[in-house]
Amino acid sequence: MVEQRIESVVNIRLTMSTYEYTLIIVLALGLVQAESPKPITETCLTCMCEALSGCNATAVCVNGACGIFRITWDQWVDSGRLTVPGDTAVTDSAFTNCANDPHCGADTLQNYMVKYGQDCNDDQREDCYDYGAIHYMGPFNCKADMPYNYENLFKRCLRRAQREQQRQSST
Repeated sequence: MVEQRIESVVNIRLTMSTYEYTLIIVLALGLVQAESPKPITETCLTCMCEALSGCNATAVCVNGACGIFRITWDQWVDSGRLTVPGDTAVTDSAFTNCANDPHCGADTLQNYMVKYGQDCNDDQREDCYDYGAIHYMGPFNCKADMPYNYENLFKRCLRRAQREQQRQSST
């Protein structure tokens, strides 16, 4: 049943904006594995995707970072070497197969934040901004300034999503 819903979501034409398309994909991810802890919200995953790759699923790997979330091999290993169905962690293509699959990539990030989540900007809470910093700069350098372009795209996406959420709750 969940697989049918995901399949119908993925088959939506690309006439929607990249943000809308990505949001649908990420929301579908929440339907798949709701049983494990997921610190990163769907909105946060969408904004990571937007800032990292423009949610461009056609650019498979760029400088060793793969998929719409630009996951590195080290992040994949630290997250438990997740695999797509039918694959095993010992195959040569297990990392790229997982990182290039939106479901497996999102689950990898979730596991990474369960392991390394922390308050990077000293605001006394662990939130999307922290997860964006941890993913881009690593858990041991997340207190440093994020690169301007990444931070600008990431924050702009978060503000847009917040405005959309406020607009929907006021109607």
